[in-house]
Amino acid sequence: MEELCNTCGLPLDLCVCESLAKEEQVIKVSLEKRRYGKNYTIVTGIDPKEVDLSALAKKLKSKLACGGTAKDGRIELQGDHRYKIKDLLIDSGFPSENVEVQY
Repeated sequence: MEELCNTCGLPLDLCVCESLAKEEQVIKVSLEKRRYGKNYTIVTGIDPKEVDLSALAKKLKSKLACGGTAKDGRIELQGDHRYKIKDLLIDSGFPSENVEVQY
């Protein structure tokens, strides 16, 4: 017998909980200037209970060729990646209407 999802009740290979969670979240991308003039791209608004932040951060870091971390419910990427990050988040399954980039 197949394992069932506790939330939606579907088998785990057909579970839609994470894709539904991605559609409900409003993501904000901003730039933060830190010590010595270093820029950090900050991604907030993703619920860490519904989406694996560390896996998403790892994917973004590899695509953008930068360092960073996922902590305190947000993703911090080294450098200014505001122009590229929206396309990468859309490729990860987030709807384009819910991704707000502050330029």
